[in-house]
Amino acid sequence: MNFVKLQISCLLVTFYLIWIYLWQIKDKKIPKNRIFELLLIVIPLEIIFDGITAWTVNHTELIPRNLNLTLHAIFFTTPQFCMPVILYYILNETRKVPKTLLLKILIFLPAAISEILIIFFLPQLKFIQGKTTWYSFGTSVIAVYSCIMFYFLMIFILTIVKIKNIESRKRVCLISVLSIIALIITFQLFFPEILLTSLIPTFFAIGLYVNIEDPALKRLKVYNNATVSSFATLVESRDSSTGGHVKRTQNYVKVLLEEIKRHPSYSVFITKDFEENIFNAAPMHDIGKISTPDTILQKPGKLTDEEYAIMKEHAKKGGEIIRETFKDLEEPEFLQIAYDVARFHHEKWNGKGYPDGKKENQIPFAARIMAIADVFDAVSAKRCYRDALPLETCFKIIQDGSGTDFDPELVKCFFHAKDKIVKVYNESNEK
Repeated sequence: MNFVKLQISCLLVTFYLIWIYLWQIKDKKIPKNRIFELLLIVIPLEIIFDGITAWTVNHTELIPRNLNLTLHAIFFTTPQFCMPVILYYILNETRKVPKTLLLKILIFLPAAISEILIIFFLPQLKFIQGKTTWYSFGTSVIAVYSCIMFYFLMIFILTIVKIKNIESRKRVCLISVLSIIALIITFQLFFPEILLTSLIPTFFAIGLYVNIEDPALKRLKVYNNATVSSFATLVESRDSSTGGHVKRTQNYVKVLLEEIKRHPSYSVFITKDFEENIFNAAPMHDIGKISTPDTILQKPGKLTDEEYAIMKEHAKKGGEIIRETFKDLEEPEFLQIAYDVARFHHEKWNGKGYPDGKKENQIPFAARIMAIADVFDAVSAKRCYRDALPLETCFKIIQDGSGTDFDPELVKCFFHAKDKIVKVYNESNEK
């Protein structure tokens, strides 16, 4: 029992995480990550066989060598599978998952090579007596640790290089966990008889669960987003809309963001936080209409100058409502973006928009994105005072507004994503 205390402790921690995860994930509204769920199967197996081999290597007089080697082969195999899966998971989190099957296979290639070396040299495995315990050593062990270090290095570098693609609230804790694992790996290399390997998958499980996969945090995010979207839909319904404008503009923003990521000048703005914040804030861009009289919102004909002046107030009022409603929010980045899209989405590139007459880069970046999505949906959807315009006419309106109404570089991104925009348009009209 003295030889497996650490493994038993790690296993209890892992089983507790799995139990909590399974208990909370029953809510079907919470998005599930199948890669993480696969890790929750593999990681306990790795710890279990770590414990088994830690015991058998210290009781070679009771365990036949062939059985001992077989158990070690299973134990050595689990990290060979676990580490590339974790790398794939981090690639997915940082939006860098390879698109082709060949590149996906390459992720597992080092592990496959290492596995071949492990099996080939397994008969030569030695059991060495240390000061406090016996431990295994040989080419197979070197292959295992080389594989672990290779994948860990890739995971660490990827996390650091693509840190902007990870939510800011997760960064410090995730890097801290990776730093602890780096210390464990280093310590294990210099003191092989300590047998700390079970801590590596345990800390990975804890780090990924606490930072990314906690169902409680996911549930809170889902419910918060649903509340915001429902509130925005309620506001939209006042001008005879079904809330379709809210969902369509949000989807147009999402498509546009995907294209902007490829833009050399603007991609730097698209962090994980920015992407999520503008997507969640987009439904509230017209929230100021809640203060606009129904006689103006639902008027079937053209507005008078006085009525149009009142209508334009919705942008300014929207910003004020956002500031007042979310003033105690602990996420100032979201508050700022929500304010920007509500107040400034009617500003124009040439400075002739409202409410503040901002121009070019004076207009917040989020509002420039929102402006294109809002106008495109406004002209492509049926309103109480006119029918929807032909789709090509809608695209021409956006093109004609490049450099006057809209940021010309963002217009280019919009047209690069034209096929995806059309797809969103068609899908929304089929419902």
